[in-house]
Amino acid sequence: MDKLVKLGQDIVLLWSKYWPMYMSGVKNTLILALVATAIGCVIGLICGILNTIPYTKNDPLPKRFLLKLIRVLVRIYVEVFRGTPMVLQAVFIVYGLPYFTDNALRFNNIWVAAILIVSINTGAYMAESVRGGIISIDPGQTEGAKAIGMTHVQTMTSVILPQALRNIMPQIGNNFIINVKDTSVMFIISFTEFFAAHRYIVGVNNMYFPSATIEMIGYLTMTLIASFLLRLLEKWMDGSDSYELVQDDQLVMSAGTYSHPDRGTPFDERSKEFHKNGKGGR
Repeated sequence: MDKLVKLGQDIVLLWSKYWPMYMSGVKNTLILALVATAIGCVIGLICGILNTIPYTKNDPLPKRFLLKLIRVLVRIYVEVFRGTPMVLQAVFIVYGLPYFTDNALRFNNIWVAAILIVSINTGAYMAESVRGGIISIDPGQTEGAKAIGMTHVQTMTSVILPQALRNIMPQIGNNFIINVKDTSVMFIISFTEFFAAHRYIVGVNNMYFPSATIEMIGYLTMTLIASFLLRLLEKWMDGSDSYELVQDDQLVMSAGTYSHPDRGTPFDERSKEFHKNGKGGR
């Protein structure tokens, strides 16, 4: 019990002295995670769409070659960035470029470097999520869109993608929450996020565990709030549980509906209701 009291006192002491630095780290972490997740979703969306463009043996050879090449390049990108740690990706991008180009290519803005690294990593994961979301849509919808003369682009933008994006919304939220935590490796390129603030504070006063406790509480709070907001967003996208059909004009409502050979519709001369109500009488 005494240890818990001592831990609480140390946490209060650290927070009262260094709270501006902690909060600055929280702000940088949230901005980086939000911006990088948004850019990563765009990258994943582009890769997922390119990866699902259909082609047949009857298509021209250049088109087939180009689509196969695109799929190979997307696959290489996805496998490399999903199969390696983000901290090593940061090292290769920030320190590898100057090494191989004799400082001709280097990042002078650490924000640009951090956003690029997290975005590319997120895009690799989102590419597979988007591809899975697209192929999960019933093929009959694509066939129906083609039957009414819609092009592939129209089918994707108006029929497939709206449904696919709703299906992968939980994965988008999951990637954002992962990015909130994984930005902690950006200290390797001297980006001052939440974990980097902890490292600096610990280096000043050697109170590692109390500062780590503050970090854990902070990360947990950010992820719980993000999860709650994402659930609200999903619920909003789902819409209402019940829908009422507008019936201001019953003639419009009956247009295009199925007519039974014997009954027809209430507005059809073949309908029993038509004659029962005296509408067919003279």
